[in-house]
Amino acid sequence: GCDSSLNLTSQKATDAVDGIFQSLRDIARVRMHMKQFNSIHNPGSNTHQASASYKPLLKQVVEEICNPDRPDPADIEHMSSGLTDLLKTGFSMFMKVNRPHPGDHPLLIIFMVGGVSVSEVKMVKDLVATRKPGTQVIVLSSVLLTPHSAVELLFAPDRLQPNAHI
Repeated sequence: GCDSSLNLTSQKATDAVDGIFQSLRDIARVRMHMKQFNSIHNPGSNTHQASASYKPLLKQVVEEICNPDRPDPADIEHMSSGLTDLLKTGFSMFMKVNRPHPGDHPLLIIFMVGGVSVSEVKMVKDLVATRKPGTQVIVLSSVLLTPHSAVELLFAPDRLQPNAHI
């Protein structure tokens, strides 16, 4: 709502910052329902608060997909497709049949709604190469984010249909 720094008032700046923090609270509220991927912040211990760390959601998801221990992912569901998968899903009600794990396939396709940065694509590529060599990964997104466009999206009046010319 401010086209130049000359028109910037304290109230406009406060409203913009409040809007950003409201968006962050909304994201946190949605993620509270997740079992495994509910936080990107690791607070550390009470004695070592300096060991607090940040772990991006995308990194958590890719690590779970490439996990060699292969527990059933809590927040990632397999969607049946084709007759074979449909039969496996149907028989799993009567017999002990393991659900397919997302990392079982040699091709991993990740689609990021809202944008992905070049550094995130590199992080995914490096993680898959070290944790699951031989797996081909394709990262798709609705937009390739730059530092400038990411900030514009924070200030977009309607985040579902941003007016940031990206």
